[in-house]
Amino acid sequence: MSVFTAPDFADHEQVVFASDPSSGLRAIIALHDTTRGPALGGCRMWLYPHEDDAIADALRLSRGMTYKSALAELPFGGGKAVVLGDPSRDKTDVLWEAFGRAIESLGGAYVTAEDVGTSVADLEVVRRTTTHVAGIAEGGAGDPSPATALGVFVGIKAALRHRLGVSDVNGLRVAVQGLGHVGVGLAGLLAEAGAKLIVADIDPVRVASAVREFDAQPADPANIHTQEAEVFSPCALGAVLNDVTIPDLRAPVVAGSANNQLAEARHGAALSDRGILYAPDYAINAGGIIHIAYESTRTGRAYDRQAAFAHVGRIHDTLTEIFGLADNGGIPTSVAADRLAEARLGAA
Repeated sequence: MSVFTAPDFADHEQVVFASDPSSGLRAIIALHDTTRGPALGGCRMWLYPHEDDAIADALRLSRGMTYKSALAELPFGGGKAVVLGDPSRDKTDVLWEAFGRAIESLGGAYVTAEDVGTSVADLEVVRRTTTHVAGIAEGGAGDPSPATALGVFVGIKAALRHRLGVSDVNGLRVAVQGLGHVGVGLAGLLAEAGAKLIVADIDPVRVASAVREFDAQPADPANIHTQEAEVFSPCALGAVLNDVTIPDLRAPVVAGSANNQLAEARHGAALSDRGILYAPDYAINAGGIIHIAYESTRTGRAYDRQAAFAHVGRIHDTLTEIFGLADNGGIPTSVAADRLAEARLGAA
């Protein structure tokens, strides 16, 4: 794939291919836009079917981070890193140290954090060779997944208020697809608030745990989107909203933590045409990056959890604004979110 002609290139400022044969590192670091500040975005480790898939993922995710920071009114741009490999067997200290050196060579233009396939423990190793790491013990914020889960929770409430006229999830059915750190955290918040959970994950152990802990109903990961519920919450990998799944959706609201939920931009309109309210992913899942923005290493002050989580709570208001813009303009919520983010980027 040529990066410059890639469908997802979107005028990226910089795309770096990092290789270190001695450690086995193969990584792509994409910096989309640094208008608002250094490009902040997680590092994903995944066994991609083809290198083109890894490039596309890095490009799409980094653009999403630009828009996410803009909507959340944070002093950061958008970036993302993907490390090619199997997170269950290919992680080594020397690999993460090599990755840290690649980040350090960018001179602070990119700040990395946790993402799918990586952990805070991995980042602590990366920190040995670069200072440009967020979401570790040194910054005081630590694991960002609870903040991401909270943001999705308040976002679901905003969507329910707009679409169904209710703001309480008590007694409502929520189908959660994916029980990773964020998915299980969201499930806990929903269960505590009285929601009836339907859950699915490729790991049967996670499903069994959620069934026990949250009195959830298990579902097949391949068809959880077809479950009758008030909310379908994608919390696994992206592209789950596509030509095959959208016609089968039986929930009036789609609101989850997964990145790049729309397989293509046109699928935002497809959801709107079906009367399904979509909470744009980079708006609703911004809790983690908001949380990290309050770290002592970013602000020069002690980490303030209360202020960080209060900021996360404003995701509710951002989504309410997006939904209103969509209604007033007769446009899909995905388009409304893009326009709002672009307006905030322009103002910067």
